[in-house]
Amino acid sequence: MIALLDNGQDLETCAGEIGTEVGQLLTPLTRYRLRDPEKPWAIDNGAFSKFDRNAFLALLKRESKDKRNCKFVCAPDVVASAARTLEVYELWKFALQGWPVAFVVQDGQENLPIPWKTIEAIFVGGTTSWKESAHVERIIRTAKDHFGKWVHVGRVNTPDRYEHFERLGADSCDGSGLARYTHMRQAIANRNAQEKLFAEHV
Repeated sequence: MIALLDNGQDLETCAGEIGTEVGQLLTPLTRYRLRDPEKPWAIDNGAFSKFDRNAFLALLKRESKDKRNCKFVCAPDVVASAARTLEVYELWKFALQGWPVAFVVQDGQENLPIPWKTIEAIFVGGTTSWKESAHVERIIRTAKDHFGKWVHVGRVNTPDRYEHFERLGADSCDGSGLARYTHMRQAIANRNAQEKLFAEHV
């Protein structure tokens, strides 16, 4: 599982610290520029904090020349509401044509359809408790096994959560802690050694 980081740090250094491939996650909140278009990258919409329509559109325009390695662009969503996110998606799906669109799954998605035919990726959002539920596990397995979609998971900052979604077959993840802090990246890199050390002292 690769890490897509929203930061201004050296990507090769981050990759060495976390022990996996690293690319960029661009957002209208931080407005970092794409530093290496040959690496995998993606665009988040910033809705988890506060969606800014004009800033989001400006980011898409700015980066439109480097679409080749873009894994996904998150269609705007409504945090923790699958029903409202589906409504918002209908407003945006045509405006995002030409980009590999990610649909953001949210709390309640287990009872609603996913627009599989018009998306290229699933972005796992929602509250922490829902994100770690069996509902999300089934969504990820459906996305991978039946539709062949890219799966990205937001807010993955701990070794346990990283390993959980890696085991489920997610392709990429992000996390504010991963983006900012060396020690959090190193904790994930050392997750297998930590488990072994714990087992030896049980």
